[in-house]
Order: sequence, then structure tokens, then C-alpha cells
Amino acid sequence: MPDLLPFLKDLLSAPGLSGYEDPAAEIISARWKPLVRELSRGRLGSLHGFRPGSGPEPRPSIMICTHMDAIGLMVTGQTGGFLRITNVGGVDARVLPGQLVTVHGRRDLPAVVAQPPARLLPPEIGENPVPLDSLLLDTGLPPKQVAELVRVGDLVSYAQAPMELAGEVICGHTLDNRVSVAALTICLEELQIRPHVWDVWAVASSQEEVGTIGATASSYELRPSIAITVDVTFAKGPGASDWGTFPLGKGPTNTVGPNIHPALQKAIQDLAEKLEIPCTLEYTPRHTGTDGYATQVSGEGIPTAVIGIPLRYMHTPVEMVAIKDIQRTGRLLAEFIARLEPDFTGKLIWEQE
Repeated sequence: MPDLLPFLKDLLSAPGLSGYEDPAAEIISARWKPLVRELSRGRLGSLHGFRPGSGPEPRPSIMICTHMDAIGLMVTGQTGGFLRITNVGGVDARVLPGQLVTVHGRRDLPAVVAQPPARLLPPEIGENPVPLDSLLLDTGLPPKQVAELVRVGDLVSYAQAPMELAGEVICGHTLDNRVSVAALTICLEELQIRPHVWDVWAVASSQEEVGTIGATASSYELRPSIAITVDVTFAKGPGASDWGTFPLGKGPTNTVGPNIHPALQKAIQDLAEKLEIPCTLEYTPRHTGTDGYATQVSGEGIPTAVIGIPLRYMHTPVEMVAIKDIQRTGRLLAEFIARLEPDFTGKLIWEQE
């Protein structure tokens, strides 16, 4: 996929906050259209791409689930022409002051997140980080014009453009989880020249950041035989522990834990070792915090695996991912799908070694 970066940068520059994913879905749809047989939107906005397998009907199916929604902000009111805000998804208010954003009002408005001077803040804040409800957005417009253009409930997205750093690393907002959408796109590209027996559902889910909502509905609607959720995980960064993080640029992670079917996890790990794709085991002794929970408990239960792409500075405007980790994840997915045998589900016995 030689044009991975242009596609990814377009995707990272689209807003698409949770529940309002259309801008991202349009970019993904255009990219996936020649790669799948059918494209559709679920009732809660998730994008579904279908590639039929070559095996005899009825065929088993695999769903690769990645979420396309982004965290961001929402307007809650106006004070003298300045906008008050709340969060959509998990936003860390400590990183917001001075950030460039776009207010999606009656027309898009550039703005900056402003922190009032300490003497104007509630005294109980003291030296602590300023909470979200004390921050303001400044569009530079007079109060009357702001009132005409912006309403309560309008969305606010980060406005910084993605940037390539040294060492084949990309930095910006919304890499969580659109780098996984890019990895799935690489997988679909490779399947163009790789026959596969199983049907494939490629899913860019909605509203993951506010409760794995889109994937819950899509899993129930599509009822795949097995599912692999691809999301980001915590990369090693400043002050981070070695046991709770994973190296950047050293391949994806393969999750182990109660959210994961052990036989499916082992099959992925065995294949990664066979292909010499670095793949670190990630131990998650509870809910993974990803769409993997939604896929696992849908219907009668769907055997699920979770693959993680290491990412630094999660849920900030300067998230960071190694490009090679995206590529390796896409290749591993494609190889796994292409090697699925018709009777694979019969081997999925819930046994821990």
C-alpha cells in the first residue's frame, strides 16, 4: 500500500466525533469501495464492508473490527462571546490550553482553547490543572456573531494537521483508532491478490469512545463466526513502566485475558511467529476497554481476539505511532484470513494452556 500516508493523513484530518462519524466514514467508504463487494452502514452508523469467500455455502465469516470515531468537545454555552465546552469521550483537560480547534457551527470556525488568568479562576483550583468547565474557546468573533453561528450542542474537533516525525513515525490527533482503520485497509488491499475461503466483514465502528456502542450493534447484526478487534495500546514513553507498555516500532500486541478466546489468540500468535512478524503478548486481566468486549458478548458469544498497535500519548492531540506497526498489523490480518481453513471453528475449544 504505497499511498498509506496520504490516506491516513486525510483520515486523521477528518473530525468524525463519536456519534457524528460521517466525515470519516465518507473517506473510508471511498477507499474501501474497490476493495469489497458490498458497502453498507449499520443502524448506529458503523461502516460494513463485505468480501465473499471462495468456500462452499454456507461459509463461516470473520469480522475485523476497528473504530473510526474520535474524541473531542461539545459546546455547552456562551459567556461574552466565549464558548464553554464539555468532553465527547475521554479528553484530558490538562493538554487543552492553547490547542487549536475547529468549532463546527453553522459554518466551521477556527478557535483556540483559552485558559483564564489565575486571578479569575475559582480559588479552590489553586495550583491544580484547570478543569474543563473553566476553559473557554475563543473564535475571535464578537459576541453577537458568535451567538448567530454557534449553538449549544455544536461539536469541536482538534485542528492540528498530522505530522511525520523522524524514525518513520506519525504524530497527531485521532490516531486512536484510525491507524487501525488504515491497518484494516492494508489487509483488504492484500486480500485483492490472496484467495480466502471465509467471508470477511471489514467494520469501521461508531461510538467506541463512548461505550463500544456501534460494535455492539454491528456484531449482533452481522453474527460473524469469529472476530478480531484492532485498536491501539500503550506504547513505552517518558516515565512509563516496562510492564504496562510496549515498544514503539516493534510490532503489534496480541492480547491474553478473559475477554479473549484462548484458541484464537494462540492461532494468531503461532502465525505471527511463523511469519517472523514481531508480536508481543499483552496481558489484560479484565475488560480490554476496546470493541473486543462488544464482539465477545454479542449473540451467543463470538470467539474474539484483540490486536493492539502501540501508541504514545493516548487521547491527546499529539498521539504517536510507528508506521511499520500499522503495516505489520495489516499484513498479519491478511495472512490470518487467507490461511483460515473451512473447519477452523471446530478447533476453537475454550481451553487455557
